[in-house]
Amino acid sequence: MKMSHFFLAALSASATVAHAQSSVTLYGIIDDGINYTSNVQTAPGQGHNLVNLSFGVLQGSRWGLRGTEDLGGGLSAVFVLENAFDENTGALKTGGLEFGRQAYVGMSSDTFGGVTLGRQYDSVVDYVGPLEAGDQWGGYIAAHPGDMDNFNNAYRTDNTVKYTSANYSGLKFGGTYSFGGVAGNFTSNQTWSLGAAYHNGPLALGIGYLNARTPAHAGGLFGNNTTTSTPSAVTTPVYSGFTSANTYQVMGAGGAYTFGAATLGATYSNIRFMNLGAVASLNKSGYVGTATFNNAEINFKYQMTAALLVGAAFDYTNGSDVNEANGTTHPGARYYQGELGADYFLSKRTDVYLIGVYQKASGTDSTSGSAVAAINGLTASATDRQATVRIGIRHKF
Repeated sequence: MKMSHFFLAALSASATVAHAQSSVTLYGIIDDGINYTSNVQTAPGQGHNLVNLSFGVLQGSRWGLRGTEDLGGGLSAVFVLENAFDENTGALKTGGLEFGRQAYVGMSSDTFGGVTLGRQYDSVVDYVGPLEAGDQWGGYIAAHPGDMDNFNNAYRTDNTVKYTSANYSGLKFGGTYSFGGVAGNFTSNQTWSLGAAYHNGPLALGIGYLNARTPAHAGGLFGNNTTTSTPSAVTTPVYSGFTSANTYQVMGAGGAYTFGAATLGATYSNIRFMNLGAVASLNKSGYVGTATFNNAEINFKYQMTAALLVGAAFDYTNGSDVNEANGTTHPGARYYQGELGADYFLSKRTDVYLIGVYQKASGTDSTSGSAVAAINGLTASATDRQATVRIGIRHKF
């Protein structure tokens, strides 16, 4: 009996030590609210106003598991599994993937940074995205048209090896490489990125680069949000007609400076859809060459009280002319977008918010038709103008 008590005590002590050296955290966000959107296209040239219940605007609704194990010497094993869901229907999101937001495992060092493997965010998302209004107080409806530069994390990267540095006096940097997984073609579906950020007192800076080959192939960057084996069905008219490109490239940068309770920020991105027509089945307009967009945003936020944040932003997108194989040239589209928002915290974990977005389009969009307004994440307008107002509640756990 005494010996059995000894073994039980030893086992209990061992379990206590293991528990002290490792942890698993359950976390999540539930974001829901009501949208009013004007001119929602119901048929070509026909639009109606829409009022609907919508989830995950300010932040995507999710639950996840985050774990770490201390291996000693400043080295840890880490993992994240993160699911996306629609609380209004109970459905899985990100194309029905069980852990569609993130799923990775790896090692992290206090001195040298970490290496992780799995489904992850690219460097543009990590280092430049947080400086955009949509990632701060505006939600995905305040992202740039179609989230064409992926600042708002419309697309994740599968099969990814990622390096993230330690924090060196405010400087962090990193990169990703995603294997295409196509036998005999090393570059097909390949995605890679690089980025860096610097934070020192009131100053924040970020820069990032993203390159994706055959992005609309099944398994490519645009196809990573689905469980099907068919090519990605990008629906936004802002760039759906350019998904026949062999290469999708983003170069982005941003900065912000805080003056007391106020923060002024700006971002810039150059987006290129190169070698149009490489995927012939997606090239309905017969485009050739490169379609280029330049996007610039200026944003402002003010912490009126400890509980109340207000923000405003303006975004301008300028598309290049695009050529068809028969010599026809289409003038590029332009999008002008303004955003206003207010966020009131009822507690550390619960807040209510109000967001308004207005967009005006001109020129010719990627479908070779007259450009229509297309606020990110919403059904495009039947006209060149669209507005949406969102009132919502967010709870974190």
